[in-house]
Amino acid sequence: MATSTMAMFPSDISGIILDVQPRTAIIVVLSLYAFLRAFTVLKMLRQSETINLIPIVSGIPGLWTSNVDIARQVAVGAHKVKFFKPVSKNDVFLQWGMNLAAADGQMWRKHRRIVGSAFSTELYKLVWMQSAKTYNDMILTEGWDTKDAVDVPVIQDVTMKVCSSGHFFPRADPPKSQDGKMPAQQALKIVAETHLLTLAVPSWLLYLPVPRAREARRRLLAFMNEQVAERKADVSAGGPSVDAFTTLVKANQDESTKYQLDDEELIGNVFLFMFAGHGTLRPSYIVCSWFNLVSSPETTAHTLAATFGFLAVNEEVQEEIVQHILEVVGTEREPQFEDYAKLDKVLAVFYEAARMFPAGHALIREASEDTILTVPNPVGEEGNQTVPIPKGTQIMVDMIGIQYNPRYFEDPHIFKPSRWYGLPTDSELFTAFSVGQRACIGRRFATVEATCFLTLFLRDWKVLPILREGESKAAWKMRVLDAHIVITLGVRDIPLRFERRKRA
Repeated sequence: MATSTMAMFPSDISGIILDVQPRTAIIVVLSLYAFLRAFTVLKMLRQSETINLIPIVSGIPGLWTSNVDIARQVAVGAHKVKFFKPVSKNDVFLQWGMNLAAADGQMWRKHRRIVGSAFSTELYKLVWMQSAKTYNDMILTEGWDTKDAVDVPVIQDVTMKVCSSGHFFPRADPPKSQDGKMPAQQALKIVAETHLLTLAVPSWLLYLPVPRAREARRRLLAFMNEQVAERKADVSAGGPSVDAFTTLVKANQDESTKYQLDDEELIGNVFLFMFAGHGTLRPSYIVCSWFNLVSSPETTAHTLAATFGFLAVNEEVQEEIVQHILEVVGTEREPQFEDYAKLDKVLAVFYEAARMFPAGHALIREASEDTILTVPNPVGEEGNQTVPIPKGTQIMVDMIGIQYNPRYFEDPHIFKPSRWYGLPTDSELFTAFSVGQRACIGRRFATVEATCFLTLFLRDWKVLPILREGESKAAWKMRVLDAHIVITLGVRDIPLRFERRKRA
């Protein structure tokens, strides 16, 4: 059987507060530390990748695992018993209306069908073109076209601009309300940061009369309604649905289908897309997100920042990737979307950074009835065990732990992009975007965007770390490439120097 541990389920804050027994308190602290440090402590103490969590005073019985086979049993839908997403884990996404992230069952299938239709080849071509334009505009806007070297104290300031949601905000001049008060981007930043508090405090606290927060919510709602109105006009005029936002509005307007979104669902999904594309959440905004452990949609910004950081201290990998880029697109030709599948080594460095800093902390499912799970024996032992799962048990799949599990990755703490060379772009072997039907719908969006931007950037610029006086690369790596958890996993502020490559 899986190792049993007497402890509150880590996502149950009430259980942690009520249960003050010394032994339990220690286990809870160790569980938190293990979660933050990729499952290392519990694995070391228990020699198991699957832990049975048994409530003492209060809380929910659970299974905590870093095994992808168990993840597929509860997430893919192949198991004979339904595992569903607990309603309590959806609160953070429901404040603006039902949406793809919060929905389950038939409701999720409805939202998935509508939203999924937007993620087409035409959209990915648009993303590629927009990413290329973003790079070229950035070079001109920042004045890099006249420089041979550029120091960037915080690379996230670049990647967050690159990966901000261009379908909602212009890159240079954030939209402002008619009275000239709070810009919509600033409103989204404030709302996103206070939104995170719902992971640790009751949501009603956010409605207290705090003027700035209330103004931000009003401004953001007004902005979303303005954008909806504009796209409704586009839909009425017969414009194409080339972005996800317009597709949502079209689903709201179409009365001829059972898959119509009502007004609240429309705003709920619009907010979700804006939140997912929001690039201004900084690692310093650390809240107790581990209490709820919801897996948010992937943004590219932090992963792209980590990619640059790893390339800065792995020069041999960087040079290998640059040679690959030159072989595929040459020194002068503008990369095209058709090159995407050929640039597998560029995608591999992004994949490896995403593996080491996966966006989703955990995947949580609850058993709808008594059942049995098949649990593989520890690494080095053949065979499986069967573990009884009572109705109501919550299975928490540690998505960070999976990426550091030696069962799947040799030397998991080492940046090794070659793990992914030649892997098809949509392969299910890559699990950092989660697994199963509810894996991140924006995976291809993110990888297309990142591959295009990295291809253009690395062809032109060499990436180097900015070291402190007397600091080695190894010390820089230890100082900078460390994880911080917001609603996604990100790295510290990364200082980098870019030197223009000399072309033959």
